[in-house]
Amino acid sequence: MGERPESGHRTVPHTADVRFEAWAPSRERCVAEAVAAMVDSFAEVPAGVATTVVRFRTGPGADPDLLVAVLDEVIFLIDTTGRLPVSARVASGDGGLDVELATADAGLVEPVGAVPKAVSLHELRFGREGAGWACSVTIDV
Repeated sequence: MGERPESGHRTVPHTADVRFEAWAPSRERCVAEAVAAMVDSFAEVPAGVATTVVRFRTGPGADPDLLVAVLDEVIFLIDTTGRLPVSARVASGDGGLDVELATADAGLVEPVGAVPKAVSLHELRFGREGAGWACSVTIDV
């Protein structure tokens, strides 16, 4: 197996829920990779389907709390609007995170798994790892 790319994500085995890992050179990029990992766990998104941009800001907090806040907001967005992120841009702002999601209607994607219901705090990990950042998250489905 070759060296892992600078940024990325992958699912890892878990008994009942969905678990993934994400990594990147920066905290903000790692959060964006976590959003992509969560979406990839349940939907196959064709290219060119993003039609709406959604922006939100998390309040200040510890790094793991910020990650959970972003993923919770994505789950809320899916539940309440039927839109899911195609891509995410994350920046630091006022101790929290400024998030911009390019979104698509859920009807335009191919379902490949159960839609997430909540972020589990059990075995949540997010922080510096080597020269970059990494997280490991379990999603209740």
